[in-house]
Amino acid sequence: MPIDPQQWTESEIQRHTLDLRQFIEYRESTLPNGMRIIDARSASGLSFTLLPDRGLDIWSAHYKGIPLTWLSPGSPHPPDYGQAWLQQFNGGLLTTCGLAHVGPPEVDEATGARRDLHGNYTRLRAQDVYVDTKLSGHWITEDHDTHRRYELELNATIYESSLFGYQYKVQRKYWLSMHQPDIGIRDVVTNIGDQPAPLMLLYHINVGYPLVQAGAQLVTPHERVYPRDAAARAGFDTWSRYEAALPGYAEQVFFHKLMTSRQENAHVQVLLTNAQEDFGFKVTWDPATLPYLTQWKNTRQGIYVSGIEPGNCIPEGQNAARKNNRLQLLQPGESVETYVAMDVLDGSDSVKAHKDGILSTQRDGQPIAACHLDDYGS
Repeated sequence: MPIDPQQWTESEIQRHTLDLRQFIEYRESTLPNGMRIIDARSASGLSFTLLPDRGLDIWSAHYKGIPLTWLSPGSPHPPDYGQAWLQQFNGGLLTTCGLAHVGPPEVDEATGARRDLHGNYTRLRAQDVYVDTKLSGHWITEDHDTHRRYELELNATIYESSLFGYQYKVQRKYWLSMHQPDIGIRDVVTNIGDQPAPLMLLYHINVGYPLVQAGAQLVTPHERVYPRDAAARAGFDTWSRYEAALPGYAEQVFFHKLMTSRQENAHVQVLLTNAQEDFGFKVTWDPATLPYLTQWKNTRQGIYVSGIEPGNCIPEGQNAARKNNRLQLLQPGESVETYVAMDVLDGSDSVKAHKDGILSTQRDGQPIAACHLDDYGS
């Protein structure tokens, strides 16, 4: 039996164990501050921690002991509506933004309602968290696989609700693979209220050192890249390259109009690779429901964290999204299903193969029709 999880077969695993927790598991516990956590690990070398009391987002994440993200001092922070979003920011691999608002704090121009930075989702507590190795694990076969691989699921429900206000239900599912260092996330967001509800949903995927370091590069199948503001315009020529840590670095934000394969129901992929191009981090998602990509560059000393952020919106706020015809509305009873996956690429051959695929899509693909950013090009 080789020491390479990608080569392990179902029959070999079954001959050598009676309990698959030997290879893959979700383990629930509670911190001294009362926060629930779920530690996920697999024989692939990938491990991460989920935060059920923070929307079931991902806090710390490592591959073979190497950190993939940046962590805020003192995190994970319990949800607290008395603190601002930035004070509550854990860092971590995933911070979900939304559900009614993504962008700077604002006052609704019609109702006068106040909205904090990036919405309320990150303070919501998950319910009905379901982890069962015997019932939630599956051996699956994919077209490109030579062996069946084992995946373990975790499910939960999250509500964002306000009396006389919007009523959202999120059914979130994670997949963890025994054989490969990847994470899959599927959300079903439903408007369970009796009035149309705005939906702004952005997956704030946060990457840190040493995944990001001087010379790291973001590879996207872009048709065009738009700087958000003057700070981004100043760094536009080097938007794809990341710099060494610099005191006082001013964040830069770019919006990408991406290309996708001409195949039906094709997903879109982007890749962050180190300077040597022998280690990478790939993000894949369904552009049918997440047509936008926001790139956040923040190579500030100490706060060395940057974002790869697929969404059904850009972080402009609900007021601006409505004015610019980018605001999606969910009708009563309507649901939207999203899919996001994150993969660690270990080795130059793997990085090169995925980079070549992205560049091929950029060359031969078609623009994502639902992505509207022309106002940033004027």
